[in-house]
Amino acid sequence: MTDGPQVERTGPWTRLVVSTARQAQLQEVATALTYARAGAKAVARMPPADRADILDRAAAEAVHRRTELAELLALELGKPVKDGRGEIDRVADTFAVCAAEARRIGGEVLPVAGWGRGVGTTALTQRTPIGIALAITPFNAPANLLAHKLGASFAAGNTTLVKPPPQAPASSVAVVRLLLDCGLPPEAVQVLHGGAEVGAALSAASEVGVISFTGSPETGAAVARAAGAKRLVMELGGNAATIVCEDADIAAAARVCAATGYSNSGQSCISVQRIYVDRRRYDEFVDAFTREVEKLTVGDPSDPGTDVGSMVDDHAAERVVSWAREAVTGGASITTGGHRDGATVIPTVVAAPPADARLIRDEVFGAVVSVTAFDEFDQVLTTCNDSRYGLQAGLFTFDVRRIFTAWRELEVGGLVVNGSSNFRLDHVPFGGVKDSGFGRESPRWMIDDYTSVKTLLLRGIS
Repeated sequence: MTDGPQVERTGPWTRLVVSTARQAQLQEVATALTYARAGAKAVARMPPADRADILDRAAAEAVHRRTELAELLALELGKPVKDGRGEIDRVADTFAVCAAEARRIGGEVLPVAGWGRGVGTTALTQRTPIGIALAITPFNAPANLLAHKLGASFAAGNTTLVKPPPQAPASSVAVVRLLLDCGLPPEAVQVLHGGAEVGAALSAASEVGVISFTGSPETGAAVARAAGAKRLVMELGGNAATIVCEDADIAAAARVCAATGYSNSGQSCISVQRIYVDRRRYDEFVDAFTREVEKLTVGDPSDPGTDVGSMVDDHAAERVVSWAREAVTGGASITTGGHRDGATVIPTVVAAPPADARLIRDEVFGAVVSVTAFDEFDQVLTTCNDSRYGLQAGLFTFDVRRIFTAWRELEVGGLVVNGSSNFRLDHVPFGGVKDSGFGRESPRWMIDDYTSVKTLLLRGIS
């Protein structure tokens, strides 16, 4: 419990207060760290089978609470309820994968006798919990990204300090409550609401052994500076590109890019932001894409038929619209959209923006997608790489040579073929390069970061 000030969250669609959270004070951060030190020992002593059973129950319970949690996401964030249900489906999958990985944590018997000094020695390794993990989560997918960080940390045998986003306090607490209701020991998790001061204090704490952060490069850099010599898993955003080659199914590519460029109002680190289309099919694609975008239903996020709800707040919506207008002053054209209604950005398509436009160079994180023509495949790969980011890309083609060339040459953490950049499987490694961060999310790979390798050398026994 905290005696800090209570902060209200106003829903971007309802314009009403939808949740409140008590802000942690620095003395409470110190108390939480003391409790976490003792809790880490208790959690580490739990058999992996017990941890896995709790996570399996949580996976089943997430399915049971799917509608309740999706409606909460709609209220706090303006996320369409059907997208929220999809997110909670992924929460269930993530907890199930964490449970499976908890059962698989083990070690190795190393072949040391292959070298002369190793003869007569047996070497074994095991993975042991780091102890205390810090999870700093973003607003755009607060439930599933918390499930990844907290679920994998608990699977590994750690206790976790959670700093949720101020835009989604109730959604974050609801995920933690779900786990507690399914048997998660109280020693395994603490939630501390707050701003940059709380985040910096937690990151700098010597008790914390590993930090998993999802957010902007600027905030990630601040976390890294505060953290010092700690393990870090950083997912820092992107301005994802999708390439449409001349042999692509244009109608299918347009449908997929429209569906994945504006889901959650484009507030995803891998949302389709830049589309590059072979010039021979460019006009055809722009027409088809614009038609598909105009089919999207914009409105009340609590309505199951809504495709595009609100952005996180009015400021974010105005920034997105202003970037689109900026591109027009540089010679681009808007084929649909280009305005907002409060925090809701009408899905916007910007054709032929200049290469130095902010919606090309930076992370838009909103409901606008640009479309640009290209002439040569090698040239468009270079264009895609001309970015500070490198998270994920999409490629529509049936040419195997292009697929493997793009996989080799694109400076990204993942490539989706015959799909847009905005596709993720929660049991597959996910992360980026360059300013998109380092480390990989997904339970199996996160457990590597949440544990340390301990070696046992038996001399004169074998």
